[in-house]
Amino acid sequence: MESFETYRPYLFAIAYRMLGSAMDAEDMVQETYIRFSATPPETIHSPKAFLTTIITRLCMDQLQLARRKRETYVGPWLPEPILTTETAEVADPEQRVETEESISLAFLILLEELQPFERAVFLLREVFEYEFAEMASMLNKSEAACRRSFSRAKQHLREHRPRFPASRQTHRQLLSRYQQAVQTGEMNPLMSLLAEDVTLWADGGGKIKTAALRPIVGRDKVARFSLGTRRFMPAGHRIEMAEVNGQPALIVYDGNQVFSVLTIEVEDEQIRSIQIIANPEKLARL
Repeated sequence: MESFETYRPYLFAIAYRMLGSAMDAEDMVQETYIRFSATPPETIHSPKAFLTTIITRLCMDQLQLARRKRETYVGPWLPEPILTTETAEVADPEQRVETEESISLAFLILLEELQPFERAVFLLREVFEYEFAEMASMLNKSEAACRRSFSRAKQHLREHRPRFPASRQTHRQLLSRYQQAVQTGEMNPLMSLLAEDVTLWADGGGKIKTAALRPIVGRDKVARFSLGTRRFMPAGHRIEMAEVNGQPALIVYDGNQVFSVLTIEVEDEQIRSIQIIANPEKLARL
């Protein structure tokens, strides 16, 4: 149905930000299509509002299920990375910065701490610019409840976001210097890049034996773990810098297969967190 196809990228954009999983987001878009197709066209006043309502409610239900599954997930859970080099959603530079931040892995990890309803309200308002009255209708809640949830979510995210985020150039430079220090095995240059309370998360999903099962915290421990990862790289691997979730990232290849993805969060010209995704299921699409 042509009218649905025009909304597919938009629906995926909502679902991916809601779920942090491209695979689940595509499932939700497909389920939305099925429900849309089964609805008499004359009963739909606004296709966009109707589709937004369906996909947001489906994602809220899916988040409840995902939370229960993650209780048995082995090690830290990180979002599924997506390549964004060729798929910038907007051309306007200012809007693009906002779009990129709203799909950054660090931002998606923060969203995980919100309740499904809070996450939906925050994204619909902050990223997709819906009015509270529209959201109240979509989510079958009062306007006041939407405002309260948005306020709570915004306060929580403000407290945990970097106060002095880095420019794209600084971000790229720090990532490049981190890679160089790890490859050459230089401890002191590596330590100088890391914030004192830096945290490293490694998501292997229980499928990569060398992945740390708990977050690693502190400059010395993170530096030693980073240097230790060299031993576990596939023979003949190659590393490329690419744009993943709107930010520079290191992709490690074993032949033509993606072996792992590494991203960093930067504040005050130091690396404050490192995310390594090595769960093969989350890398299949890359």
